[in-house]
Amino acid sequence: MGGRARAAAFVVIGSRRPPRTRGQSRIRHADRMPRTIATVNRTDRAGLLDFVRSRHHLIVTTRRGDGSLQSSPVTGGVDEQGRIVVSSYPERAKVSNIRRDPRVSVLVLSDDFGGAWVQVETAGTVIALPEAVDALVDYYRSISGEHPDWAEYRQAMVDQGKCLIRLEIQSWGPIATGGFPARLA
Repeated sequence: MGGRARAAAFVVIGSRRPPRTRGQSRIRHADRMPRTIATVNRTDRAGLLDFVRSRHHLIVTTRRGDGSLQSSPVTGGVDEQGRIVVSSYPERAKVSNIRRDPRVSVLVLSDDFGGAWVQVETAGTVIALPEAVDALVDYYRSISGEHPDWAEYRQAMVDQGKCLIRLEIQSWGPIATGGFPARLA
C-alpha cells in the first residue's frame, strides 16, 4: 500500500470514536487519570544553585540589535563562583547579542521535559581566547568532571576558537512544574 493509502487508512481507523451523548465532556479520560498539580517553590540562592548544578539543558534568550528576542538551546553548568557558564563560538548570535546587551534570560530545564524548571535573569559576559581556556576547563568540570587529558582538551578549545559565556545571576523565579491548578485537583 502506498504512503497516502496507508495514511488515509490510519486516519479512518484511528478517528473512530463512540458518539457523545448530550452534555458529555470531550475530555472524559481526564476524569479517570490522576491529575498532576502544578507546583511553585520559591527558593534562596543556595537552593537555586543546587537545582541548576544538576541540570544542563538550558534555553538562553538574548536581545537582538532591534530588541527582538533570540533563543538558543545550550548545555550549561555552574562555576565555583555560582555563575551559569556556557561554551560557545564567537560567531554565534547569542555571543554577539550579549556583547551588545548583557541582559540574558536563562530557562533551566530538567532532563525530563515534563520535570521542574526555573527562569533566571542574568548579566552576561563573553570571555574570549586565550583567557577563556582555563574558564572552559572549569566549565567542562562543572558538567562532566575530570577530562582524561587536560592538555588535549585545552588545545581542542584553542583549535576550535571557543569562547565562554558567564552569566551572573541577578534574580530568579520559583522552581516550577507544570500541571493543573490546585483548584482542579
